[in-house]
Amino acid sequence: MMKKLAHCARGWGLALSLALPALVTGCASIGPPPGVTPVAPFDFSRYQGRWYELARLDHSFERGMTDVSAVYSIQPDGSVRVVNRGFDPSAGRWREAVGKALFSGMPTTGSLKVSFFGPFYGGYHVVALDAAYRWALVMGPDRSYCWILARDKQLDPVQREVITTQAKALGIDTAALIWVAHERQDSTP
Repeated sequence: MMKKLAHCARGWGLALSLALPALVTGCASIGPPPGVTPVAPFDFSRYQGRWYELARLDHSFERGMTDVSAVYSIQPDGSVRVVNRGFDPSAGRWREAVGKALFSGMPTTGSLKVSFFGPFYGGYHVVALDAAYRWALVMGPDRSYCWILARDKQLDPVQREVITTQAKALGIDTAALIWVAHERQDSTP
């Protein structure tokens, strides 16, 4: 029995030693990319509510999705509830992910860490924001994560060009942006 326990302990030790660098790297990747400054002052009471994802860089967790939106709401403990919804045409149904966000520093700076998977957080940084909170440019912890969000399902072409130019100036590969179709009506409020 003792031999079995010692073998299990070695197995767990090996698993932990392999997982620890990934955990540390994952936890360390909540800050903005080098040279990128999140918006300040930032007013979450104006930011909360529904945003439509107009464009994004490709990632497996959203691949192929259309009609994507996110709803942000402040919780009594000061955290932010995040509800992402989108239509998956390959499955013919709506998909939803619910997460939690925490401010990375002062709540007057548009820098949060978001988790959809327990204790693992990723950076969420509002790096450009319309004065009326009608559109936002959001980046993750590096330049491979970028989203253009808006309160409406479409942007005027001139405004779209302005935001795309801002993204390019921040080092985003704007030619790789996927412009998200919004053709369905989501029945969930």
